[in-house]
Parts: sequence; structure tokens; C-alpha cells
Amino acid sequence: MTRQAVARDTNKPLEPPSEFIVKVQDINDNPPEFPHGPYYARVPEMSNVGTSVLQVTATDADDPTYGNSARLVYSILQGQPYFSVEPQTGIIRTALPNMDREARQEYDVVIQAKDMGGHMGGLSGTTEVKITLTDVNDNPPKFPQSVYSMSVSEDKVAGEEVGRLKAKDPDLGDNGLVNYRLIDGDGINMFELTTDSETREAVIKLKKMVDFETKRSYTLKVEGSNPHIDPQFLAWGPYKDEATIKISVEDADEPPVFIASSYTFEVEENAPPGTPVGRVHAKDTDVANNPVRYMIPRYTDVEQFFSINAEDGMITTTKPLDRETQPWHNISVSATEIGGHHQDTKVRVNIKVKDVNDNPPEFATNNEVLMCETVYLHSFVIETLSAVDKDEMAYRQHFTFNLAPEVAHNHNFSLKDNRDSTASIYVLRKGFSRLTQDVYYLPIEINDNGIPAMSSTNTLTIRVCSCDSKDTILSCNVEPYVLPAGLSTGALIAILACIVILLAIVVLFVALRRQKKEPLIVFEEEDIRENIITYDDEGGGEEDTEAFDIATLQNPDGANGFLPRKDIKPELQYPIRPGIGRPAANSVDVDDFIKTRIAEADSDPTAPPYDSIQIYGYEGRGSLAGSLSSLESVTTESDLDYDYLQSWGPRFKKLADLYGTKDCSINDADDGEDS
Repeated sequence: MTRQAVARDTNKPLEPPSEFIVKVQDINDNPPEFPHGPYYARVPEMSNVGTSVLQVTATDADDPTYGNSARLVYSILQGQPYFSVEPQTGIIRTALPNMDREARQEYDVVIQAKDMGGHMGGLSGTTEVKITLTDVNDNPPKFPQSVYSMSVSEDKVAGEEVGRLKAKDPDLGDNGLVNYRLIDGDGINMFELTTDSETREAVIKLKKMVDFETKRSYTLKVEGSNPHIDPQFLAWGPYKDEATIKISVEDADEPPVFIASSYTFEVEENAPPGTPVGRVHAKDTDVANNPVRYMIPRYTDVEQFFSINAEDGMITTTKPLDRETQPWHNISVSATEIGGHHQDTKVRVNIKVKDVNDNPPEFATNNEVLMCETVYLHSFVIETLSAVDKDEMAYRQHFTFNLAPEVAHNHNFSLKDNRDSTASIYVLRKGFSRLTQDVYYLPIEINDNGIPAMSSTNTLTIRVCSCDSKDTILSCNVEPYVLPAGLSTGALIAILACIVILLAIVVLFVALRRQKKEPLIVFEEEDIRENIITYDDEGGGEEDTEAFDIATLQNPDGANGFLPRKDIKPELQYPIRPGIGRPAANSVDVDDFIKTRIAEADSDPTAPPYDSIQIYGYEGRGSLAGSLSSLESVTTESDLDYDYLQSWGPRFKKLADLYGTKDCSINDADDGEDS
């Protein structure tokens, strides 16, 4: 630092500035510290003495160049005698040989750092070090027992588990893995060994089914070994262990056993009922050796062709068998032990039905031949015949053909047996005429050489056909009609013309009848629907449901929808519209409509009216408008517009004259009026 003397009163320097150096002498006032503690370290188990584990480092804030204030010395306060520490470097080393992880895995070590070179009066600091021993494969597998006892019932099937065992290995991970295998024993062919991937157990399973009556116990020797071996520990001994397994077979009540796995028998078809087919045999293999009874389940022989003797297992027929219907019968036979648990077993029985020559031969193909009526060559072959037989065709079996005796000497056709199970049909004369005879029937006898021999007579149909110059068949139909002599072609044309004219008249008549059923007039724009009914009696008011329905004119669309029945009184009455007499402004002009219909009727005198007509003779009742009867009009006051009705009078009269009725009334179902 720099200092200078100045006058107190004038504050002027009295001398030049002087530089002073002040040196602070250190004292031991800071203890050592471990900035990176606490520490964690790992070292393999069984490590040699002096194996380095970890180096710890402490720091001291005092001046290391002055005295011993920062001179540190390391020592171990906790962890002896397993570990030691180098005083000057702080390196921790193992102090005991063969430290075993399986005995103790973790150690807590305390290291101290002291300044002043470790002498009295120095300051110190400590840190903790957690040391873990890592695993090495230093332990072989070991079975807890040298001998294991297991048992298995004789009714267990292959693949079922018998028992388990496990060798213990205190090592971890791959070092503790154990592989198992069967190395010896009289049951090595009857049992197998697998390893459970989750529990690492050896699983003993059945490889083949055992039999209590044959062998009652087995011995196995199992080896457990480590797959990963540490060479430095080989001197300690083998990495494997062995154990013996004794397996006893337990007796079980087993079902009977058939001597054969399946049976195949033969029986001739058509054999009489009771014919022996074959014998099955089963026995009880248990020590009790219970008797066995046999039966044929109904579902395997639905039609019950066979029966079986319950005592000895002899199968016989119950009805004749037909090979051509069913050449094989596949049934099951059940054997049940008497006593015990009544267990049963089944066996397949295949029965072949042997063929007997019991079916006659017949034509192999269609028995109809088409032949041209212009056959020019004598002895011309028109067909080659072959035959089939439903029976089995034995070796060297063949068919022979002959004409039936009744046609053996005919002058039209002959037959030649080709001696190869075929025959040829020949024509014996020239030219055939369909007009004379269009079909010929030729009975032919076919014989087989079976035992016994069978024969049949089959009819060959020969049809005479019309052919062209190249013998191509044109028609084989019979001539339906032969024109008589003297009828010319012109006469035939005249007859056909008359027939055509008659048909035309019939068609025209039918067309006219259909046209008359069409409506007389259709208003395309307004699409008005009408139903005018004429009758010669008084209208019935609302109860007269057969009268004219003015609602159809008010709503033309209703004609295409649902029409109420006319033969019953409707449940829903239409409300009375206001204004009696003339139609509303928005209603259909009935006057114009009637005029148009009258004009159409007058201009078409040939078309009768197509309105529905109903004649009745009773007084109308129920109309809110009252009756139009002249009798009632005299005695009863009415609100009707008679001027309006009188204006309609001539029109109704004209309608009455047109339809030929005495009275003509129009009933409006909407307002309940008779008009």
C-alpha cells in the first residue's frame, strides 16, 4: 500500500509518498472438506486384497506453503477390517480376501482427512463412502434335495405334468441361470423335461402313457448346471449338481382296450339276416379284470343293418345288404366294463359289402337312334351299342347282344355282336318313308357272363328323319296332315285368308269392348272425377251413400286415393257447408260440367252412357236439406232457393230423358242435399 505525511493545518505533503508491504501470516483456521462427498463405489466380490475401490479427495482453505496448515492425511474411521485407505492419496482398497456378496453386499465406510499432517491440534473433516459388492459366478447350482419322489396316474395322457424341482443358485442374473437335463434312469424314454421360463423350474412331463399293470415305478437322474462359467473359479469344483427322481405309477380304473385299433370285415350282399360278419374283442386291463359287454351305438347304424352279441362281440346282419345302394358300412362298437366305473371305449368297424351279380345289364346311352329315310346302302351301320351293369365289373367280364326272338327274322334291321361288349345295328333294306312308318322299335337282349348270369331286354327306338343330300338330319317330326288329292294351292290360300279375316274381326270386337270401358270425357287440365248416379226414386239425403258424391268434384285428387265404401253408412259425416243453393265461388262449375257432358252424349249417339245406375223405390230420409218431394213441398216451409232449382229443372229433365229414368237426383255428400 502507499502512504504519505501531510501538514495537518495546510494539508500539504511534508514528504514524498512511501510504499509499505504488509504480509498476513496464515494460521490454521479452516478444516479440510470433501467437496464431492458422499461417495458411491462398486467392487466385485471375491476381489484380491489391495484391489482399488475409489479415491477420495479433500481440500483445505489454509495456505499450503506456510507451515502444515493445509497438509492433509487420510484415515479410515469406519469400514475396517474390510477396507483401508492410503494416508497420502485417499485411495480406498480392499483389506480382506474373498469378500462374499452372498454373505454381505453393502458396506458403509467413513474416511477422515486431517490437516497439520495428522498431528495433534490439526483440524479434520469426514465423508461417507457406500461400497457395494458386485456379483460374480462363484456359486454352482445346488438341489435342495438329493432325491425327489413323484407319482403319476396311468390314465394321464402324454404331455401332462408330473412334477417340478429347482436347483438353487445364489448368484444374480446370468450367473444364477440353471440348465436342466435328464442324464440317466429307466424312465428316460417315458418322461421328458422342460424349463419354466418364469420360475426357472425343471418340469417333468409324460412323454408316453404309463401302465400300472406293466411297470409301477421309474427312476430319473436330473442334472442342473450353469451355462455361464467364470474360469477363475473352476478350481473350486464343477458348476453343476445332480438329483434323483423316483416316480411311482398309480393304478386307475381304465376303460376296456380293443385288441385292434380298427376292424375291417366283408359280407356278401343279399346275405340273409343273421349272417356272421366278424368278431371284435376287448379286455379290461385293470387288475380287477372286469367282464366286458358290447353294443353298437344307434347313431352309427341308423337303419340297424347289424347287431352284435353283447357277450362275445360277434357282429351279424339284421337285413339283406345292397352293394349298389351302399358298398361300405362304417359303424362303431362300444365295449363297457361291468363293475368299477362302467367305463367304455369305442372302435371303428368298416364292413365291405361284396358284390353279387344281381343286376341285369342295360344300354349305356340313350336308346333312341335317328336314321335318314333315304338310306341307300344295304347293310348300313346306323348305331353301335354298348352296355353297363350296376354290379362290379370283374376281370374278363363282357356283354353279349342278340335280337329278341320276336324280331329275329325282321326284314328291316339286323344286329351283329362285336365280341368286345359292343354290338352294331345294320339296315337290311333301302329307303324308309316317314309317311308310312316314322318309328321302329327293336327289342335287344343283353347278357353278362357273371355268376349267376343276368340278362335283360332293352328296346332300341329307331326314328326315321328327313335329311338333305349330305345326310344331314333336317326334321324327325311326323307329318301332321296329308293334303287330299285334287286340293290346289289356290284353294288352300283362300282357306287361310278366311281364317285371317275371322281373326281380325274377333280382335276388332275385343278392342271396341275395351274402348267402351274408357271414360267418355277426361278433363286433362282440371282432372275432374265424377260419379253420377241416376235413379227413379227420392234421394236419401245423408243416409243415401250410393248417391252422387260432390266431394269428388270439389277435390279431384281424392279420386286417386282412398274411396269410401258405398255399401255402408260412413262413420264420419261431412260438415254442412254454408250457403245452400248455389256452389261456392271456388267450387267446380257444375252447370258447365253438366252441359259439357250433355253435349258429348248428344254428339256420340253410338256410345251408351257408362255411369253406374241404381234403381230403388223408397223415400229419402236424414237429409238436412229435406226432401224434394212435391208432397212435402206443399206442407213444409223450406229455405231452398226454388228459383235456382227451377233453373236446373230443364237440365235434369234432359238428363232423365238421356238416361231413360223418371227421376234424376244428385246427392251431395258434403252438404247433405238432394238436388
